[in-house]
Amino acid sequence: MQGKVSPEPNATRVYVGIDVCKDRLDVYIHPVGLTLAFANSPEGIKRLKRSLKAHEVALVAMEATGKFHRPAHRSLHADGFAVAVVNPLRSRLFAEAAGALAKTTGSTAGCWRSLAKASSPTRPRRPARSWKACRKLARCRDAAVAARTALLNQLGAATARPAAVEIKRQLRAVETAIENLGAEIERLIGADPRLARRLAILTSIPGVGTVTAIALITGLAELGALSAKQVAMIVGLAPIAWDSGQMSGARHIKGGRAHVRRALYMAAVAAARFNPALKAFYDRLLASGKKPKVALVAVMRNLVILANTLVCENRTWKPHQA
Repeated sequence: MQGKVSPEPNATRVYVGIDVCKDRLDVYIHPVGLTLAFANSPEGIKRLKRSLKAHEVALVAMEATGKFHRPAHRSLHADGFAVAVVNPLRSRLFAEAAGALAKTTGSTAGCWRSLAKASSPTRPRRPARSWKACRKLARCRDAAVAARTALLNQLGAATARPAAVEIKRQLRAVETAIENLGAEIERLIGADPRLARRLAILTSIPGVGTVTAIALITGLAELGALSAKQVAMIVGLAPIAWDSGQMSGARHIKGGRAHVRRALYMAAVAAARFNPALKAFYDRLLASGKKPKVALVAVMRNLVILANTLVCENRTWKPHQA
């Protein structure tokens, strides 16, 4: 049955779940009840598309697996299939809620199609090629920054002189890599009018520097297309309620895109000092008895909402907007 194509088209609208791994794509088609498997390769993806074209596909759902899902996602999207890439945790929790505790490739693919039919996850727009290149370079830069932090910690604990000399040599190489990657990211953004405009809008906000703006551009392709609540939730800055009956629990932030949230932290520290509106907001929260970190998280949330609004309206920040 591997890669077998149905001989005649099926007029019934079907939902497709794909379990992705490095070498294979396990596919379950509902309500046909057809289970297929294809190699996660260009030829295997072609055979997958030929199989799906024999049906009227309403939605294809697959898990985000680093880079392994991307070739299939891009190829299916290019051929006009509606594809949703979903957090694997969401599928696992959905399966457990349905009573499916076992995890196998077949059951996971079936769970993906059930999730696609039940919740109709959002189908993101395919980002531009220049944005993808910037995102890859930004991730490399983040890894280099993390390596620099680790080396600095090692240097502080080094007692042997040869070890310190070697760590300093590695630090120089990492610093050069960070500088070169940052310059290349700025060059790519400057060559794309849409991204360059977005960078100009974001850096016009007091407290938001080039590094934070790049983190928002590369980490939030949806910026400008979301509501205030959605952008706060996707970054992990929305206060999550924890109530039950008569109990009203404390609100906490949870989940979201940690790399974007980290970039917003330092921007919020600067904005709480130099952005007039956000400084007044921060001081007002402290005066009302809020803890400094709680107030700072609120500034981060307002900052990303402000950035989302400005990008949506395609205008730069002004002290007094009509």
